[in-house]
Amino acid sequence: MHFAPRTADLMHSPIGAAHALLGSRSGARPLLDLSQAAPSFPPAGVVVDRIAAAAYEPATSRYAPQPGLPALREAFAADLAGAYRCPMRPANVLITAGCNQAFCLVASAIAAPGDSVVVVAPFYFNHDMWLRVEGIEVRHLMVEADGLPAVDRLKELVDEKTRAVVLVSPGNPTGVTMPPELIAAFGAEARRHGLVLIVDETYRTYRDTAAPAHDLFADADWGEHVASLHSFSKDLAIPGYRVGAIVGGPALLTEALKLLDCVAISAPRIAQEAALTGLVDAGGWRHEQVARIARLQQRFEGAMAAAPGGFELVSAGAYFGWLRHPVPDVPTERVVRALVLDHDVLTIPGTAFTPRDDHMLRFSFANLADEELDELPRRLAELDRAPA
Repeated sequence: MHFAPRTADLMHSPIGAAHALLGSRSGARPLLDLSQAAPSFPPAGVVVDRIAAAAYEPATSRYAPQPGLPALREAFAADLAGAYRCPMRPANVLITAGCNQAFCLVASAIAAPGDSVVVVAPFYFNHDMWLRVEGIEVRHLMVEADGLPAVDRLKELVDEKTRAVVLVSPGNPTGVTMPPELIAAFGAEARRHGLVLIVDETYRTYRDTAAPAHDLFADADWGEHVASLHSFSKDLAIPGYRVGAIVGGPALLTEALKLLDCVAISAPRIAQEAALTGLVDAGGWRHEQVARIARLQQRFEGAMAAAPGGFELVSAGAYFGWLRHPVPDVPTERVVRALVLDHDVLTIPGTAFTPRDDHMLRFSFANLADEELDELPRRLAELDRAPA
């Protein structure tokens, strides 16, 4: 069977590659799984109850309205209006089957094969993969020593083929939150060059402040040059249901709807019911989980403070720790293999998120319980400085 080079030449999912190593481990002790960022706790009880009830309703098995359930779009617009302290209309919300799909729809709507998109690196690997699948040139804007990109370097990567710049805040894999003024500066610079600013805000709830993440929506014509992407997976602990959203202007959502019609028609209706219930009826539960993840981050940072085994914590936030491993003369993939086979620690190599091997690892610390976080430094301290 012949396969198109654009997919055949694409790297495999780093999550799948990491999990493929599990079959070779001894299993002598419990695995510390820091690979995929997925809530380790169930959804709120009220969400589970609503899903169970909805399963018996005839409408649940039918297609949802293509832009999303009106009640969900209204509830999410109200949620955004409160979070960003500015008006937001339901008409600016398009419900998707997860935030990955939201990105794919937006990227394919605004860029064609041969165009280019600037992506801040370290990047979210599925963004990079999708752009390459679509034949779009990826131009990496590397972050500075503080983990933040420099807006004045953007112009070096922009030409007549460039269509957009992509930010992820808080960052995946770094956990770094971009200050509102920096996001605003990127918005102004993107606008000056006629680019769309795409902001993936999957982890916005897990910032260490209740202040608005940015003020992009305060501009009267923000919908002409901004696309904000969202996920309910982490916030409501429903990653398997696949539901997210694009927040954008009418023209962008019109084009995205054409693509959505081809790949999914609409987001799963039962997922939208779950998201709606979570937004409307699980506010207290959501705050509890945010506080829980914040406590886990503090415990993780404490566990890593002494750089066990020479592993240096560079940054942390949301669900993630971004670490430099202690063996720079060894390819990072070999370090990952040694960690899981010899020390029962499963993580993701930084090479999945950067165009070069900078000797980094992503740890999804939010996956672990307190006692597992306490065990982690002991496992890391065991690492042989010359992994096989």
